[in-house]
Amino acid sequence: MSKRMTTWAAIVLQATLFAGLSLAADDPAVLKDLTAVIALQGQPCGQVVTATQQGDNDYIASCQDGSRYRVFVNAQGRVVVQKQ
Repeated sequence: MSKRMTTWAAIVLQATLFAGLSLAADDPAVLKDLTAVIALQGQPCGQVVTATQQGDNDYIASCQDGSRYRVFVNAQGRVVVQKQ
């Protein structure tokens, strides 16, 4: 994945987490942003239908197609998407 797309994904996730938006895990804006981040990382998902916040900058996202991903920001400030 290009550095530009990775950077954009990090910006989207961090903006969602830090911009004062509601951090409710099932907030439609959070679900939409998680969907975008997973897609930008090249993972199949379709659409995130539910998300559970594990901690600051750390979510478990469940997709429409049944797959699950952990989406978090690592110590270097990069967005990481791990298949669960």
